[in-house]
Amino acid sequence: MSTTHAIESPLPGTFYRRSSPDAPPFKSEGDAVAVGDVIGLIEVMKQFSEISAEVAGRMGAFQVEDAAPVDPGQVLATIEVD
Repeated sequence: MSTTHAIESPLPGTFYRRSSPDAPPFKSEGDAVAVGDVIGLIEVMKQFSEISAEVAGRMGAFQVEDAAPVDPGQVLATIEVD
């Protein structure tokens, strides 16, 4: 039986699923995820912070669009844990 782990934004800013507009996404739905894998970036005043997985499993759905504004505590994505 699997459980779902939510990845929350630690700070306010803009969430990005890729390192640059022409780069592939860090992770896509269904991808394998290991602890420490980067799933996105949050930009605050031109400073970028990596958002990393805290658990291993399969990437679930992203709850925010690429380049969308986010608030602290907002769920960014989920990971399906076995």
